Amino acid sequence: MQRLRRSSELGIGLADIERARVRIADHLRNTPLVESGWLSGAAHADVRIKLESMQVSNSFKARGALNAIARLREDGREVSHVVTASAGNHGRAIAWAAAMVSLPATIFTPRTAPAAKLDAIRASGADLRAECDDYEDAERRAVAFARAGKAIFISPYNNEDVIAGGGTVGLEILEAWPEVDTVLVPIGGGGLISGIAIAVKAARPSAHVIGVEAEASSAFTAACRAGHIVTIDVKPTIADGLGGNVEPDTLTWPYIRDLVDRVVTVAEEDLRASIRSLLAEEHLVAEGAGAAGVAAIASGRSEISGRRAAVILSGANIDLATLVGLVQQ
Repeated sequence: MQRLRRSSELGIGLADIERARVRIADHLRNTPLVESGWLSGAAHADVRIKLESMQVSNSFKARGALNAIARLREDGREVSHVVTASAGNHGRAIAWAAAMVSLPATIFTPRTAPAAKLDAIRASGADLRAECDDYEDAERRAVAFARAGKAIFISPYNNEDVIAGGGTVGLEILEAWPEVDTVLVPIGGGGLISGIAIAVKAARPSAHVIGVEAEASSAFTAACRAGHIVTIDVKPTIADGLGGNVEPDTLTWPYIRDLVDRVVTVAEEDLRASIRSLLAEEHLVAEGAGAAGVAAIASGRSEISGRRAAVILSGANIDLATLVGLVQQ
């Protein structure tokens, strides 16, 4: 993709991400960046895995959720309730962050969301509405709930503070491995890759940022072809966290368009194989969305031979029965 503008000209800059890091540091983990002999051999590259699967709430989502809620309180706004839509991980993170400050939260999710995510939301004390047909239905209901004056809506991706929180992953990668020249990031709504791209391009403009979508739900691949966000036909995917259309006016599109070098897709069989291989080769648990970047490398779709690549393992919230079923295959 052609890079047209710097991130500071788009709205969120490196300073916003650095402030987010200070804001959330006391409550989150600086997750490990570990070498992978398996992926390095498969890609003929130096590959390291950023283990956001070991983050609080077992996904990177805790970063953006905590930053967003902290910013609401910093701004002095009268906040009595927050609401969100989620495939599961963002909802879990919002529930956790809201509970920290005794703020009521309502979470709309698909009724088919993994039990591992839904159980954690309930355990945090949030009002769980697992009654939606899919993610898009959850988003519609959550936005309507907010517009009725019942709460402030915190989008999983279309929110500057959520994007800045996700960008702190990029800062940690750069500090742990200054020589990194490629970062692979799963894309759902695009919040994580937007924040990481801002951080990485500010420090190393020549570094490549590669987005990875599920082939079954590739909204940004379609947007890159069209030059703008389009509605796609969303198909079922084991990467439930990457499924669904995005808001037409999402803040994430300009960052992906202008700062991300490539977006690739991975097939369902590659996602499933990578979950199994992460367990067998690295003794790491990953959910479908979390394994997307790994799947791009293992399947050869990333084309990173000779590079120094960090790949985000973005989450580990997979139901045990699903994991066992994949292993038995």
